[in-house]
Parts: sequence; structure tokens; C-alpha cells
Amino acid sequence: MTNIELKETLARPLLRVPQVSREQWISLILLVGVVAAAMIAHFMGERYFVNLASRITIIALAGVGLNLALGFGGMVSLGHAAFFGLGGYVAGIGAFHAFEMSPVFGVPGLPEGSDQMITLWITAMFLCGIVGWLIGRISLRTSGVYFIMITLAFAQMIYYFAISWPTYGGEDGLPIYVRNQFFGLDTSNSLIFFIICFALLLLALGFSHRIMRARFGAALTMARINPVRLATAGVEPQPIRLAAFVISGMIVGLAGALSADLNGFVGPSMLSWHTSGEIMVIVILGGVGRHCGPLAGAILFVLMETLLGGLTQYWQFFLGLVLLGVVLFASGGVMGLLAGRPQHV
Repeated sequence: MTNIELKETLARPLLRVPQVSREQWISLILLVGVVAAAMIAHFMGERYFVNLASRITIIALAGVGLNLALGFGGMVSLGHAAFFGLGGYVAGIGAFHAFEMSPVFGVPGLPEGSDQMITLWITAMFLCGIVGWLIGRISLRTSGVYFIMITLAFAQMIYYFAISWPTYGGEDGLPIYVRNQFFGLDTSNSLIFFIICFALLLLALGFSHRIMRARFGAALTMARINPVRLATAGVEPQPIRLAAFVISGMIVGLAGALSADLNGFVGPSMLSWHTSGEIMVIVILGGVGRHCGPLAGAILFVLMETLLGGLTQYWQFFLGLVLLGVVLFASGGVMGLLAGRPQHV
């Protein structure tokens, strides 16, 4: 090695610091902002605002699930309320039977319900995975408006089944008298429950980011953009899209279980197409195909619901105006306005 080469080698930085994109900075600010708001509200004794932060986190988690199907997979589903509601009913039914110390569904021989969140989360995600596979197998044979209508039809079938099931409240719903437990922690403490919800949101965001950087994410993106080209390369688009749809439903089901615990209630409204619409609106507001877009959309949605809802019962009119503006002038949503072009790193 010559003296010149030695000097150039020594002049190079020993540690290459990865560049952080503008979108990543904004995502970090949003995450820190939600945590800071919850902490400040807790120390000020404002339990309501801590629960509001938990609500933002939960619907953002549901948005992360839908974003995997809608944003990255191009599958416009109006049936994700089915997964949200099923997750909620798993938490509600488990808590109900644990409180009553009775077998599940009242069938002798079946295990009693559980008030352990981990057990209920796994059950909810497993059930939503099975239902998502069944719905996806049929729905993904179609595309466009037919796919939208079939997913909606499946969700409405489950909605009407819940209404006609008097064992668990029917149209009146099912109250959860005591919040489910998590490894002995005091989950009735609003801050502890928020931390649990926030940790799950971080896991979902990390998982979504990881699989979209993997070959699966590349295949899913190509299945959305040009499925014929993907098939020509030797990869069948349908199994990729089905897997994304199933994972999406499982994440939304987890959010539904958390929502039931937060509200202390589960009812057929969680299965309604209005819920599917709300989750979709949140994804669109935040930015379709942006990893932290659902969080940005959830923050905007809940703030409008809280601030404008306190002024007028017609606050959704203003939400519609904002949504119209986003669709017409800012297709990238809030994240698009703040961060510019998407950078999937």
C-alpha cells in the first residue's frame, strides 16, 4: 500500500452512519408525541386523555393491518370490520366466561374462558387468520368492485350473526366487567394499558417494515403493480396476496381485542361496515402505503372527532371535507404532505 492509499484509508470514516429520511424523522416525532401526550396526561391526572391516546394507538394498529392489504397489496377491502369485531368478541367472550367461571359457549367439557390478554390475543389472531384465509380464498378470485363487495358481504354476514346470537348480548352487545390481565400488571391503570397497546403498535410497525423489505414485500408490490409480470418470473401472485390478506386480518383482530378491553364492551357495531369505512378513512388520511401513515391518520381522526365532536354532532361533515381534500390534492395523505415522496427503507 502506497502512502497516498494509506492516507485515503485513514481519512475514511470508521463507522458509516445510516441516513435517516425525512419520513422516518416525522414517524419518530409522531410516535414520541403520542407517548409524551399520554405521559403528560397521566401525571396531570387526566385519565380520559390517556385513554384517548390508547384509542389512537389501537385504531392506528388496525390501520397498520389494513394498510398491508390496501396500501402495499392493492386490495381494497370493506370487510376488515369482521376481523376487528371477531377480535373484540374473543376478548369479550373470554372475559365473560372467566368472570362467570363457566365453559365457553356453555358447552360442558369445553375449557372455561380466560382473562389473560396473551391467551386472548393468540386466540383472536388465530381465529382471524382462519376467517381471513376463508374470505381471501373466495374474494381474491375476483378484483375491483367485485372484491370490495364480496369482502363487505362476508363482514355483514358475521355482523348479522352477532346480532342474532342472544347468548352474548345479541344487538345489545356484551359488557366486560373487569379488564383482562397481562402478566400480573395492573391493566386497569390507564397508563399501563396504553404502554401495552403502544408496544404492540411498535411490533406491528416493525413487522410491517421488515416484511416489506424482504422478498415477500417485493413480490407483494409486484403483485399489485403487475401480477402478469410476477407470474412470468415464476411466482404466483395469488398465494402472496392471500398471505398478505391473512396477516392483515390477524393484525386487525388484535386491535379489536384491545379495543374491547379499552371500552369494556363489545357489540355488533364493531362488525359493521361503518367500522371498515373508519379504518379505511384513517389509512387514506395518513397516507396509503406509508408505514406510519395509519398513525398519522389515527391522530388526525381522533383529534377531529374529539375537538369538532364537542362543538357539533355534524363533525363528520368536516371530516368528509378533509378526506375530499386529501383524495384530490394530497394522495399521499398527511405523511405525503409532511414527508414528500415515499421512501421505503
